[in-house]
Amino acid sequence: MTVYFEDLKIGDFAEYAKTITEADILMFAAVSGDDNPVHINQEYAEQTMFGGRIAHGMLTASLISTVVGTRLPGPGTIYLSQSTRFKAPVKIGQTVTARATVAELDPNKKRVKFTTQCFVAGNVILEGESLVIAPSRLA
Repeated sequence: MTVYFEDLKIGDFAEYAKTITEADILMFAAVSGDDNPVHINQEYAEQTMFGGRIAHGMLTASLISTVVGTRLPGPGTIYLSQSTRFKAPVKIGQTVTARATVAELDPNKKRVKFTTQCFVAGNVILEGESLVIAPSRLA
């Protein structure tokens, strides 16, 4: 369901949660071409600071796109930009909850700035901002 620009308010938010699987990581590596061994090679990854395989950071960040593209504002939203700061890795089997919260509204351009976060077990593992054009009843 689309939430139109005219119905958005500062502080509105939506979330999407997903448990990251081995298949998710392998498919993301295949689609993106990012076959860094920290993501796909357990023996290699065990020797890193992470002690095992981790999900691609951009796989985690892509969950924010799920929030703004399917929940708030939802279908018809046009992504303009995303800033992202990674604070902790995501491992296979962990559930990531992505949240986007309306921070600013630009009525002239129908633009919405979101503060964005991803959490694992209540801890912030990613934070940033997104800028989108929201669908409008007046378009």
